[in-house]
Amino acid sequence: MGDRRDAFAARREQMGFTQESFGAAVGVEFSTVGRWERSTLTPQPYRRPCLAKTLDVSLDQLDALLTPNRQASTVATEPADPAEADDMNRRDLLRLFSMTGALLALPAGETVLGDVDRLAATAHAGTVDTAGAAEFAQLNSHLWRVYALSPTKAQVLPLVRAQLGVLSDSLRRPQTPTIRQRLCELTADLFQLAGEIFFDGNRYTDAAHCYTLAATASKEAVASDLWACALTRHAFVAVYERRFADAAPMLDVAATLARRGDPSLSTRHWVAVVQAETFAGLGDFDSCQHALDTAAEVQHLRGQVHNGGWLRFDGSRLAEERGTCYVTLGRHDLAEAALVDALQGTLTARRKAGVLTDLAMIGVHRRDPDQVVTYADTVLTTARQTRSGVIEQKLRGLQPHLASLLNDQQIQRLDAEITELVGNRAA
Repeated sequence: MGDRRDAFAARREQMGFTQESFGAAVGVEFSTVGRWERSTLTPQPYRRPCLAKTLDVSLDQLDALLTPNRQASTVATEPADPAEADDMNRRDLLRLFSMTGALLALPAGETVLGDVDRLAATAHAGTVDTAGAAEFAQLNSHLWRVYALSPTKAQVLPLVRAQLGVLSDSLRRPQTPTIRQRLCELTADLFQLAGEIFFDGNRYTDAAHCYTLAATASKEAVASDLWACALTRHAFVAVYERRFADAAPMLDVAATLARRGDPSLSTRHWVAVVQAETFAGLGDFDSCQHALDTAAEVQHLRGQVHNGGWLRFDGSRLAEERGTCYVTLGRHDLAEAALVDALQGTLTARRKAGVLTDLAMIGVHRRDPDQVVTYADTVLTTARQTRSGVIEQKLRGLQPHLASLLNDQQIQRLDAEITELVGNRAA
């Protein structure tokens, strides 16, 4: 153990780092650095490229520094428990957010001096060329695809955190105005993805923090569509929490930005969809209908209207969005037709669960226990499989409405299973 401590600690000190500053540079607590050096904790594989870069060693050399001369049974790996790992990744990201927010506030072209330079010490000058920026963009796109395909969204968080660390490191260094603008775009892109992951995990404050930083980075990049999407996601947090009056002003700003953006993209139509949900929550049927009609104009666009990442709206969700709005407005006749139509399309697990929960809600209003149970049971199964906070929140919203049907044994069983999953109770 002494050899490993001496080698790892000696290299850290040679690079000018204390345990505290090294931990800040790689996104962990200083106590974690100490545990690495004492051989009581082994860094996860996704951390190692960042460690190697910060210590100015190759991955093979890093492995040598981390090779323990002691019994393997004395070593713990980084937390394997999903909840503990998620919380660790969340803390890492929040620390990174603070640093990146400060970097975005710096004037373009200004060199970052002092401690930040020392914390980021590497063998490379850190300048990013056009090819390097293109590689960053390609990885961002890949992470969005991984997110879309992952049944449990939190699994993507360590990868997003690592890429944000790379982008943050690049923003610390002098770049050409064009490259800095591109790095700001890519940072805004990934902050929106981080926000989506937090949102799926019911961490709405953390999600809103991500979207705020995404909006700041988008503004720095002078990217209207990107900026509008960040604000729309931020507003949707308020919509989801039924704070519709809070969401409306932010969506007005997003709509203005979207009109300045690329007319071939669907940004303005997606903003209109979220505005429709807001108007529905405020009980304004006419404004909701007008916003839905505006969103439907996406069907007149030609070519690639979205990028599959921070902008994914292509009109395929219109039926389910209409259904959700009509359920909120109490127009169950209109809602059911739209929701049944939505089920005919190809839906992700999360989207399908939302549609089925809305159909279960219609069953509640019809006092039809069979309809409620048929749809809600499927949603419960999906929630257990995906651990999606979004789906759990849909069930949490449905459960209070079950109170009027609790004389039915099927509904009693359903209520108990929802309580077991999300901790609510209908009555």
